[in-house]
Amino acid sequence: MTLVQMQPRPAIASPVRRTVAEVMDAAGPQVCDDMSVEVALSVMAAARTGRLVVCDQDGRCTGLVTRIELTAVRDSSAYTDRVRLRDILGDHRSFTSPVTTMAEAEHAMRSRRLGALPVVDGQGSSALGVLALSL
Repeated sequence: MTLVQMQPRPAIASPVRRTVAEVMDAAGPQVCDDMSVEVALSVMAAARTGRLVVCDQDGRCTGLVTRIELTAVRDSSAYTDRVRLRDILGDHRSFTSPVTTMAEAEHAMRSRRLGALPVVDGQGSSALGVLALSL
């Protein structure tokens, strides 16, 4: 018979609770909400990005738009050159805080079917970055 010495298992550390600040991307280009769809698409092309953070006249973050959304608006039969970004933000006025846990942010994004969220400062005004879900 062989004697087997049992070693106590180390306690499993609780999973690290990462915050949004640890994984967010840079905010990227920020544009004013009175910009036209065509100009916003041009800015995206020049910046080689697929999304823009939208701000109001006071510089407060009001949402996020993507190239896919803007292209769909431009290609719709209701489109005119008078359509501004503020006109199409709709449900995209969602934000998250840099101290929100990733689990909370992912749950909120999946339940609202959002691919990305602006990360705003404590006052909810300045965009610090963008949190994007990985597929």
